[in-house]
Formats: sequence, C-alpha cells, structure tokens
Amino acid sequence: MKTLQNLVGGMWEDSLDDALLDVVDPATEDVVARAPGGCGGDIDRAVAAAVRAQPAWAALPVSERVAQLSTWADTIAEHADELAELECREMGKPVGIGRTFIDGAVAGLKAAAAQALSYGFEETVSHADGSATRILRHPLGATAVITPWNFPVPMVLGALGPLLAAGNTVVVKPSERSPLSAVRLFELLNLPPGVVNLVLGDARAGVPLAEHEQIRLVHFTGSVEAGREVGAGTGRLLHRAVLELGGKDPVVIDSGVDPAATAAAVAFGAFINTGQICTSMERIYVHQEIADEFIDALVQAARSYTMGDGHDEGVMMGPLVDGRQRDIVRRHVADAVERGATIRAGGTDPDGKGFFYPATVLTGVDESMLAMSEETFGPLAPVVVVSSFEEGLERASRSRFGLAATVYTDDPDHIAAAARIPAGVVWINQWQGGGPERLYEPAGDSGMGATGSTAAYDAATRPATVHIASRPAS
Repeated sequence: MKTLQNLVGGMWEDSLDDALLDVVDPATEDVVARAPGGCGGDIDRAVAAAVRAQPAWAALPVSERVAQLSTWADTIAEHADELAELECREMGKPVGIGRTFIDGAVAGLKAAAAQALSYGFEETVSHADGSATRILRHPLGATAVITPWNFPVPMVLGALGPLLAAGNTVVVKPSERSPLSAVRLFELLNLPPGVVNLVLGDARAGVPLAEHEQIRLVHFTGSVEAGREVGAGTGRLLHRAVLELGGKDPVVIDSGVDPAATAAAVAFGAFINTGQICTSMERIYVHQEIADEFIDALVQAARSYTMGDGHDEGVMMGPLVDGRQRDIVRRHVADAVERGATIRAGGTDPDGKGFFYPATVLTGVDESMLAMSEETFGPLAPVVVVSSFEEGLERASRSRFGLAATVYTDDPDHIAAAARIPAGVVWINQWQGGGPERLYEPAGDSGMGATGSTAAYDAATRPATVHIASRPAS
C-alpha cells in the first residue's frame, strides 16, 4: 500500500504527523493508497520553502518563467493518459473524458502563461513637464492554491499559470479525496525547488494554509461553507482571496429550438463526469411549446448514459466520488418525490459495489425542492415547464448561486435578455463555450474575485506607482 508524501522545497518527505487517510477507488470501494492527514507543521515547512524560492523566481525574466512553464506543460501532455488513469482510480472519471479535460488544461496552462508576455507588468507615462510616472505590478510573494476533488489535474493547472508566470511561488493543497494525480503531476515538475510545493491532507492542512500570515493570496475552489471560512481567514490578515464556490446552474430553453438536439446537449451538460462539475446543468426551464418532445428526448438520452468503471471502454458515467456524495443525490431525489415530483429516468441505485447512481430526470419539480435550490453535484436533471421565455429567464435568476447559466434560443431579443441572468458566465447555444479571453467573476454565493484573461494577472500582482520628477534647479 503506497503512502503518499509532500513535496517541499524540491524534496519528497513524510508528513510531520502520523495520521493517514485512505484513498478509495469509488468504482470498487478498494483502498488504493494512503495520504497524510496534514498538519500546521507541514504547512509551515512548505510556506517557508515557497518564501525562500520566490525572490529568485521573480528575478527571472518573464520570458524565462513562461518558457519553463511551457516545458512543464509539454511534459504533462506526454503523461496525460497516465494522469487520466489516476483521476479515474481516485474519483471515478472515465479515462477518455479525463484525458480530454487534461489536454484542455495543458493548452490552457500554456495560453495563460503566454499572456504574461503581453501583460503590462511595467508601463511608463511621460508628462509635459519632463516628469514620468511608472506603473509597476509586483508579484505578491508566496501564494496558495486549494483545489477540489472533481478535476484534480485541470483545476491545479488552471490556477497555477498566471500565479507562476507573474513571479509568485505556490503551495498547493489538493482535495484529500483525490490526491493521486496531483502527486504524479508534481513528480513531473521541472521548475526550481520551492517554486511549487505540495502538501496533502484535509482541513488539518487546508485551514493553516489559508490562514498563514506569509501567504499573500489564496485561490480556493470548493464548497460555499468552506469558502466562507477561507474568506474570513484571509480577511482577518488583509490578504487576497479568489473564491470559486458552488453553483446551481440554470438552463433556459426557448420555443424555437430543436427539442431533440437541445435535449442531447442538456444531457451532456447534466451527466458528464457524473454531474460532478461546478457548472453542471442543475435546473432546466423549458418552454411549454416544446416541453413534451424535449422531455421525451432527455429521458431517452439519460437512459443511454452507460454506467461502470471508468477504465472500461464505452462507459459514459463512472461512479460518484464516494458514498457521501451519493447520499446527497439520493436525498435530493427523495425530497423531490416526497413533494410531488416524478422520476422519468434513473432514480434507483444499481446493485453491487461502487458509488454508482444512474442519470436521473425529474419532472413536476419546483424551487421549494432541494433538487432545485441546493447544489446536487450529481447526475440529476430536474425539469420545469414554463409558459414563456421570460418566465424561464426570471425563474433562472432566482437563486443564491451565480456561477454560470446556459440559454438555448435563436431570438436576437432573447439572446440580449439572457445577459440579465446574474452569473459569471452566460453561454448561448453552447455549454462551456469560449476561449482564453473569457473573463468573469461569480455572483452571489458562488464566489468572489475575477478570474480569466488579464484579471488573473491583476489578482496575482500588486500595482505600485513610481513618479519621477526633474531635480529642482540649484
């Protein structure tokens, strides 16, 4: 049984605490590794290594930092199959789907790092009196990245690019539920010792990292409850936090779209990665004129999503990450049925081992139900029939969450109106669309702090002004 280690200052080492956590394959329920529970001492050592390495890393030319990150990205790409297999083993994602997302994350890392070459780290404005103003953007120093279990490799890479290219060093703490791929990712690291450090563990490592006085920014992705704690801790220290938290993302479907094609797209958005995506489609509002056709097609699509071990070819949905996550899905379905909803597909656990749950479609739901008001993070598609596009838009906007939303319509006026949904990202006719220019900040309880494009560099740097005037005449 392999016991995982921390990476501190370029060296792999055991935790200072003897507590261990089981890493469980959710398809078989077998223990496949053990990881440290974490402690404040582990964090102190990793932060100290990051602080020591930061001046030399920041002193490198931007082009050199970008080149080193690009080389690491190329190495990751060569091992993408291996990393996808580890993600499957630790959290159930089918290998082919994992590989697709890892490939995208590698490309994203290279693109985000390359943005540093055109970012305004230094700008000079000359004035008529001969004086000049220099606007500098300095790296913050040592920073922290705390990532969730659902995309272990992509979430780490998505956060690291701008932080590192801007001249910061980083301590990474992945979720204790999926540490295998993160360990392998940093075994492939080619950056100077201490530039990136890895500490494993649960809240025993996460809390002292988020509240460490030498960590100048915490980039956290996770639950609303944990995000509030991170924000409170960084606030007390007057340090920065970028928080991407939960979502209950709506879908609004207009009358003029193709019901079958739209149902296939919605099924993908609701069931891919077994619904374990922050931006999964979790509330579906469909116009009454096409509702029957759409629902029938969605039910048929849900029944086509084959479950099984993600290592097996043809499997479209692996297990949920663990029994705790499956219990949330069960509870949301049971609550909806008790309140009058109808199960149109799925809704019953399969026999045998593994934390599996089928693609499930509910109708007859309303916003009083947990399935419509709280994040499910599972393969559940609750459908509400609305009398108009405007009603769908209005009901989609009724939520304490505001991460993303998707709208299917061909009406130009409705496309324009969709921008009113309070969300960081609104996709029109294509879920997960957009490129490296994407810039957003979650609304409501879904988080705070803008990310993407130049906003990531704004968050990773501290602006300062140097004004230079001519010396007074003697």
